[in-house]
Amino acid sequence: MNVRRLIPTAALAGAVALGATALTACSGAAAGTGGGKDGKVGVTASFYPMAFLAEQIGKDHVKVDSLTKPGVEPHDLEITPKQTGQLGEADVVLYLKSLQPAVDKAVSLSGVKNIVDAATLTELEVHGSSGHDHGAEGHAEGHAEGEGEGHDHDHGEAGRDPHVWLDPVKYAEIAKGVGAALEKADPDHAADYKKNTDELVGKLTALDTEFKDGLKNTASRTFITTHSAFGYLAERYGLDQEAISGVDPESEPSPARMKELQGLAKQENVSTVFFETLASDKTARTLAADTGLKTDVLDPLEGITDKSQGADYFEVMRSNLKNLQKALGAK
Repeated sequence: MNVRRLIPTAALAGAVALGATALTACSGAAAGTGGGKDGKVGVTASFYPMAFLAEQIGKDHVKVDSLTKPGVEPHDLEITPKQTGQLGEADVVLYLKSLQPAVDKAVSLSGVKNIVDAATLTELEVHGSSGHDHGAEGHAEGHAEGEGEGHDHDHGEAGRDPHVWLDPVKYAEIAKGVGAALEKADPDHAADYKKNTDELVGKLTALDTEFKDGLKNTASRTFITTHSAFGYLAERYGLDQEAISGVDPESEPSPARMKELQGLAKQENVSTVFFETLASDKTARTLAADTGLKTDVLDPLEGITDKSQGADYFEVMRSNLKNLQKALGAK
C-alpha cells in the first residue's frame, strides 16, 4: 500500500503563533510604524505564491518584492551577495524552506530577524509519484520497485513535499499564519490585515469547493505530469499523480521510468501528458508521442508570465481545474 506519511509538526495554532512572534517588530522601525518606503512594511518574498499572499493580505500597507523574477524557474534560482545584502534590509521575509536551497542559504546569512517560514504554518507531507492510493497492490508494488529509477525524488527536509500552495486548503492555512504575523508586525493596521485574510481564506475555500465538485466524477483518476509538484492537489481530490521527473522539472527520467509510464497510461486510461510553462516540455511531448496521448498545461504556479493561463493564482488554478477535467473525462 502506498500509505501517506505525515511529518510531525507543531499544532497549527502553535505554528501560527511562532510565525507571528517572529515578526514582533519591523527592523529599523518601531512596531506599527512600518519600516519600508512611504511608511509601508517592506516584505521580501521568495517566489510568486509567497508574494501573492503578502500582496493580498497586506494590500496598501505593504511593499512586496520577490526574489524570483517572472520567468525564472524557482528551483534554479541563484542569489548574488548583493541580493543577500538587500534581503537584510527587508522588514519581513516570507519564504518556504526547502523549496529553494539558494533562498534558504541567503536567509540564514542575511541576519534578518523578522522571518516567516511558510513550512511552519501548515503540515508538510511526504509524497511519491502518486499522491493518492486506491489500494491497488500491484500499482503500489510498481512504485516500490521503481523508486531507485529516480522518479520518486526527495523534495527537501526528510523528503517533505513543499508544494503546499497547490492545495487551496493548505494555502489558506498559510494565509492565516501570514495574516497573524503581519498583524503582530504592524498592529496599527491589524484590523485591515484580519479583514483581508478572512476575504482571501473565503476565496480559497470557494476554490476548494470548485475543485471538489469539478473532479468528483471522472472517467480516470490518474494524471501524468513532468514535475512532481501536484501531490497535495492529488491527495486533496482523490487523484493519482504520476510524475515523469521529480521535484526538478529539468531532470531527465530514466528509460525504465518512461517505459513504466507508457504501460501505466494504458492501464489507467490516461489521455493526456501535462507539461508546465516555466520548464521544458521535451519529455512530456516525447512520452505523448510514444503513447499516442495528447499534451496540455498543468501549471505548478511557481511564477506568472505572459505564457501563463491566467493573470494570478486564482485564474491559473481555475485553468488547471479546467484542464484536469478535460483530461480526466469529468462528467
